[in-house]
Amino acid sequence: MRVLFLCHNHPALQAGGTEIFARNLFRELRDRHGVEGLLLAAVTSTHREALPGTMIQAAGQATDEWLLWLDHFDRFFLSQPDTYGLATLAPLIEELAPDIVHIHHLLQIGVETIDLIRRVAPRARLVFTAHDFFPLCPQEGQLLTTEGRLCHGPSLDGCLRCFPGRPPADLAMRQLQMRDLLGDFDRILVPSQFALGRYLADGWPAPRFAVMPNGVPEGPAVPARPAPDGRRDRFGFFGHINRFKGSLMLLRASRMLSEARVAHRVTLHGGAAYQSEAFMAEFEADLARAPDASFRGAYAPEELGRLMEAVDWVVIPSIWWENAPLVVQEAFRHRRPVICSGIGGTAEMVRNGIDGLHAPVRDPAGLAAVLRRAAETPGLWDGLVEGIRAPVGLAEAAREHLKLYQAALADAAA
Repeated sequence: MRVLFLCHNHPALQAGGTEIFARNLFRELRDRHGVEGLLLAAVTSTHREALPGTMIQAAGQATDEWLLWLDHFDRFFLSQPDTYGLATLAPLIEELAPDIVHIHHLLQIGVETIDLIRRVAPRARLVFTAHDFFPLCPQEGQLLTTEGRLCHGPSLDGCLRCFPGRPPADLAMRQLQMRDLLGDFDRILVPSQFALGRYLADGWPAPRFAVMPNGVPEGPAVPARPAPDGRRDRFGFFGHINRFKGSLMLLRASRMLSEARVAHRVTLHGGAAYQSEAFMAEFEADLARAPDASFRGAYAPEELGRLMEAVDWVVIPSIWWENAPLVVQEAFRHRRPVICSGIGGTAEMVRNGIDGLHAPVRDPAGLAAVLRRAAETPGLWDGLVEGIRAPVGLAEAAREHLKLYQAALADAAA
């Protein structure tokens, strides 16, 4: 079987959950199941400068992982207008002759690339994983209003409030375009029941969808942090530092605990690239006001286990509907209970009072109360650790994807 993977970035340049999982899945299928193919990861001038005469660049030493340089992307329509540049992909795809084309994101790649693939590889089966809500929501796929309120689904009136300068026809055209484009896919995968519900509630056809959890590499858990006094008061944040992931909520909760003289430590790990000056100024001000919090910066995926050794809890205080954060699975792999906002796919993955705790969303005082309970309740941490189930492993995720690919090919041959 030959596969072509496309993703909106490469984890060597931007270590997001989608990028990490896409590469891990590609390598697992290659190394364990003999699948041949290519991983194309889109990049822009933000990450790399273009090379003269080609859209293709090397991605490290791997001969089957390449960077696809694409710029000029329209984030509202998810459109890549550089059709001249895209045309240079045609001979590459024709030579690969993929049986399966699996697209993990439309950012940078654009709807035009899908049309190109259909023309030059008409026998390939197309698979799309909706790792987030970009096909539904033009507001950066967040299902979050410009005022920061949770959005239960796109509507013309609601979207016009977020995009007052857009004519209604643009919003209607975007919705029709997304449904038409993804209607060409043989399978649409979502990693959580919550995400499936959001797409079906918007009227997408249920038969094309399948819930397919992501997976994390198998391996031993790091040891628990020694706590001779019995207190489990070390909290870790792992993820991109931005407004949506809730880092400001955590810093403000930590400040409240410090003001109440509650012993604790909060450590934030993650990159802060591509953030606005206004957000970074707010982040740095909140960090300065939280004496028991520290920011350690970006980390490589292979460092995550070592960093988790120093924490008792993993905190995910997101203010938007997360789909299925990979860090939840990583936390459970290392036997760390998770404290998360009680909404979306995260609340689906973390069972309140069983393997973690839910906190109110966008509420630093409410989060501080949950953190205090976690730190001061004897035996709570141990009981939640006992409730943790092993997450889906990468090997299992690869087997399930391979079955789905084979079923799609069998349907086409029938």
